[in-house]
Amino acid sequence: MMAGINIVNVPYRGPAPAFTDLISGQVQVMFVALPAAIGYIRAGELRALAVTSASRSSELPDLPTVAEFIQGYEASGWIGIGAPKGTPAAIIDKLNSNIAAGLADPQLKARIKGLGADPMPMTPIEFGAFMGDETEKWAKVVKFAGIRAE
Repeated sequence: MMAGINIVNVPYRGPAPAFTDLISGQVQVMFVALPAAIGYIRAGELRALAVTSASRSSELPDLPTVAEFIQGYEASGWIGIGAPKGTPAAIIDKLNSNIAAGLADPQLKARIKGLGADPMPMTPIEFGAFMGDETEKWAKVVKFAGIRAE
C-alpha cells in the first residue's frame, strides 16, 4: 500500500515450505518473522533485504529498515499474554511482575535477542494502549485492501 506495488500473496502451511520455495527460487521475496529466518540469514542461505520493524535489529545492525526507503513503514510481529475479562487485578499484577522479571533475566533476554527478537515488557495499561494502536494501524490496511470476513 505505502510503496504502491502489487505483491501476490502465496499462502503456505507454515514457514518451512515457504523457505524451501524461496531458497529454490520458486518465489522471489518473503515477509517472515526474523526469528524464523535468522538462521538461514546467518548461514548465507538467504539474503535479507530489510527488517520491517521501526528500528534496525541489534542482531543484524547492518540490515536496514524498510522505513529507510519508505517513510513511516513499520510492521512488527509481537506476542502478548492476556487473561480473561474479570480476572482480579491482584492476579494480573502478579502475572505481569513475574513475566517482566522473566524477560529481565539476562540469560532469557540474551536468548530472545539472539533469535532476532526484542523483549518488550509492558504494564497491562501500556499493553492495552499498544493493542489499540496496532488495531487502528492495521484497520487502515484492511480497509485499503478491501479485506472482508468470510
